[in-house]
Amino acid sequence: MQRFPFNQHSYVALQAMTLSLLMYPMLRSLALQLHSAITGSYVSGTHSIVFINCLNEQIAKDIARGIMDKKLAAYVNILPKSSAFLFLLRDATVALRRCVCFHFRSIHPFEIPEVISLPIDQGNPLYLKWIGENVPRD
Repeated sequence: MQRFPFNQHSYVALQAMTLSLLMYPMLRSLALQLHSAITGSYVSGTHSIVFINCLNEQIAKDIARGIMDKKLAAYVNILPKSSAFLFLLRDATVALRRCVCFHFRSIHPFEIPEVISLPIDQGNPLYLKWIGENVPRD
């Protein structure tokens, strides 16, 4: 009696398809970076704007300083009359977003900090290039 209803080739194809689905976010990111490098054009979603809510301005400044020291952002802007701030994140792959969220959870005083990331769809090409030059890929 056959254990699997598939032959050897079908089983290998199924494994390859499953692996490619699991690796899709990483493969897509690499393809977008390659396209951007070859054409010199900005690919939608390469950079993100991240909003973080803080208890007060001092905490926002401390977190912002840590972000800039670790070169996680091209710049940080603390919004006036509130304790929220935003920053720009380069090459916001899924892995990097998770890394950034973990970093904030480790230093933020809230048990569940508000961290919202929005991909940048379009913008001034020179400005988007500046972001790319000011935040290292690592």
